[in-house]
Amino acid sequence: MFKKILIANRGEIACRIIRTAKRMGIKTVAVYSAVDKDALHVDMADEAVHIGPPAAAESYLVIEKIINACKETGAEAVHPGYGFLSEREAFAVELAKHGIVFIGPNPKAIAAMGDKIESKKAAAAANVSTVPGYLGVIEDEQHAVRIAEEIGFPVMIKASAGGGGKGMRVAHSKAEVLDGFKLARAEAKASFGDDRVFIEKFIIEPRHIEIQVLGDKHGHVIHLGERECSIQRRNQKVIEEAPSPLLDPETRAKMGAQAVALAKAVGYDSAGTVEFVAGQDRSFYFLEMNTRLQVEHPVTEMVTGIDLVEQMIRVAAGEPLKFAQDDIKLNGWAIESRIYAEDPFRSFLPSTGRLTRYRPPHEGPFEDSVIRNDTGVFEGGEISIWYDPMIAKLVTHAPTRNQAIDAMAHALDAFAIEGIQHNIPFLSALMQHPRWRSAKLSTGFIAEEYKDGFKVQHPEDEAARIIAAVAASIDFISTRRRRLISGQIVGRPIPVDPFRCVVFEKDLEFHVKVSEVGGSGTEAEEWNVSLLTLRGREQHTYRLASFWKPGDLVWRGTIDGVPRTAQVRTVPNGFKVSYRGVSAVTFVYNEREAKLAALMPQKKGPDHGKELVCPMPGLVVEIAVKVGQEVKTGEALCIVEAMKMQNVLRAERDVTIKTIKAAPGDSMAVDAVIMEFA
Repeated sequence: MFKKILIANRGEIACRIIRTAKRMGIKTVAVYSAVDKDALHVDMADEAVHIGPPAAAESYLVIEKIINACKETGAEAVHPGYGFLSEREAFAVELAKHGIVFIGPNPKAIAAMGDKIESKKAAAAANVSTVPGYLGVIEDEQHAVRIAEEIGFPVMIKASAGGGGKGMRVAHSKAEVLDGFKLARAEAKASFGDDRVFIEKFIIEPRHIEIQVLGDKHGHVIHLGERECSIQRRNQKVIEEAPSPLLDPETRAKMGAQAVALAKAVGYDSAGTVEFVAGQDRSFYFLEMNTRLQVEHPVTEMVTGIDLVEQMIRVAAGEPLKFAQDDIKLNGWAIESRIYAEDPFRSFLPSTGRLTRYRPPHEGPFEDSVIRNDTGVFEGGEISIWYDPMIAKLVTHAPTRNQAIDAMAHALDAFAIEGIQHNIPFLSALMQHPRWRSAKLSTGFIAEEYKDGFKVQHPEDEAARIIAAVAASIDFISTRRRRLISGQIVGRPIPVDPFRCVVFEKDLEFHVKVSEVGGSGTEAEEWNVSLLTLRGREQHTYRLASFWKPGDLVWRGTIDGVPRTAQVRTVPNGFKVSYRGVSAVTFVYNEREAKLAALMPQKKGPDHGKELVCPMPGLVVEIAVKVGQEVKTGEALCIVEAMKMQNVLRAERDVTIKTIKAAPGDSMAVDAVIMEFA
């Protein structure tokens, strides 16, 4: 077994590999760019080597620098994680030349399956069902249009060397092919150093299902069941689960057997993933093979109990697999939510900055489930523009799918992040979505269910009552604390008025009475909270119990005996409470204060109607218009790149360009003015 390995990656996957290596008694070496010098993976590793400036093309993608780091530290093997050099045949070859072991498949398997075009050719040769498409070299945009018209719309434009949703576009028309081909090539070049793309038929209402395979250097290959990754945005996976709610045992066996046959045909000898696009009728077609560890591998680990990183290391060291196909059993259900630094209320645009608060939920058992959080960040750390915006991967495992979903909803409510925007509100809302919960999925789910984008979810019905009850109870605690500090009346604390008026932003109001039941010190405090809605005059009473104290970012407790969690932030005269994807600012007053507050004028935000402002921190790649030009609704104004993704900013109405305040190459902050309209 190896004594020391180097991880040629960064972020959460580097940290995740380091954890397994340490458990196995293997020393670890981290590499880092200038912007990552204080990163968590650098702190966790036994040694760390600086490999260059922030741009991946000058650091994490430079093979020579990785090899020099191995020589400098005496690392015997390299684990590439995912992305960067993980699917580069040249990397594995160069490591071998220097006597360094690549913890991944052999170069021939990478060449056969790592390239998306070559993998489809190999799959076709092995009689694996493939999606109709064009696998040759596409010369230019017009060639791409001719191919698309021959295949028939819609088509998928994909980076040959790609993965992770980068360099991928769906086109429904000639115009979209022209636009998508250019953008896909640019993203492919920026992310993988290879601008080749191919085109294939896009399956209507498809589901994305993948089979995890595992092979050793002795000819043994097995599969570890499937994962479904149909919840995607811009072809980037957002939610993954194992097993798939679509498959039955017969289809699972067929897909698994096909994946194993393909892996054996190319002599595969590590962890890898054979991806399929599936129809709602359980028909399936080979999509591609990822010759590396997948981002979503934790859900497979949770349902099989097998550490995939450990198996990759053992296989690379020449050990045979210690289990056969019949030994693999799927236990329960696992769900993974990808926590991203992006603003779901602004079209999921990337967000950068410092994590002023980073408090993930407690890992380990929770009721009948288990919570796991794979992360590469820490409180006080920086989210930069240079790399993927992933903050963490939150995973829950439970006996059933519904239990895993409920555990995820709880864990998301307990995940406190401040300093940047993040997608937890969207993930929390999605956990309550009836279509998601009923498993009626497709890769178009987000586009179909959120056609106008994700909006703030306003409280209604039980969610509104629970938020009001939590707000009233924590206001009671806060007020009691202030009274204790203020003084006493004749030797006893100043009493706290049990009556409150909880007012929501959207003209929703409750009259509340909070009755303290008991509990203190080591016992949770308990209250009866009675709510009377002013509309309908319905009355509800809840029993709350919690250890919450002023300053806590998360309210944890029980409501009528059921564990509940909510995010809490203090605002003037009240609290912002987020629960199950619903977020509301609640103002807590006595009745006289509520009447006076209703007379206060509402503050209006700035008017950006005559400006194009940058919606995220990023780099201006192209200005598509000129001063004085008349632009129609929907036409491109400029392209801004952030976190390796190119974002086209379009006119929201007919405008005339008055001034242009930015140029290609400029770095823009959020809400910086790019151009003004007449």
